[in-house]
Amino acid sequence: MSEPDPTDRLEIQLRDAAVLARRFVDDEAGFAQLTTVDLHGYPVTRTMTAFLLEDWSIATVQRRGHRRLSQWRRRPQTEVMWVGSPRAGVTNDRPHVFDIGRLPPRVVAIRGDAELMESAWTDAIYRRAATKQRAAGNDRAPLRTPDEVAAELAGVLIRPVRVRLEGFGDGAQSFTFNPERQGDT
Repeated sequence: MSEPDPTDRLEIQLRDAAVLARRFVDDEAGFAQLTTVDLHGYPVTRTMTAFLLEDWSIATVQRRGHRRLSQWRRRPQTEVMWVGSPRAGVTNDRPHVFDIGRLPPRVVAIRGDAELMESAWTDAIYRRAATKQRAAGNDRAPLRTPDEVAAELAGVLIRPVRVRLEGFGDGAQSFTFNPERQGDT
């Protein structure tokens, strides 16, 4: 039996890392760090809820009063990151530059373009998330009617152009890909 082609091996490693990364975002990470660009061209990062979709795009629902909505209107480029503790069994045997005596964290970083969505989309994302959260016993947030969602909340879809996964491969291995060309890795 021959060794798999290096390209095939990398595709298998990426596929495995992607499964682990999605499980991490869905089951462990919780909040994400979202970065937009302010009026003066500086990055602005805040912690918020963001939902990773099957195609690596990200859905968010937030109150209409946030400055980030006007930041996205001016400049839709954004980045969303989920960061967490190192994966069990990971090593860092050959640090690239410095040995700080720690293991690399898990990171899922998605860069993309934000698009403000219509009320029906926002309500659908809101209902799906609220139903899941309430089923898990997380019921302290107000449950809004469709009219309240339309009046108070804004939905945003972030379409990915670059995904980076760290801490889901061997050692300090990382993966970077464009989800639209994922098979071309």
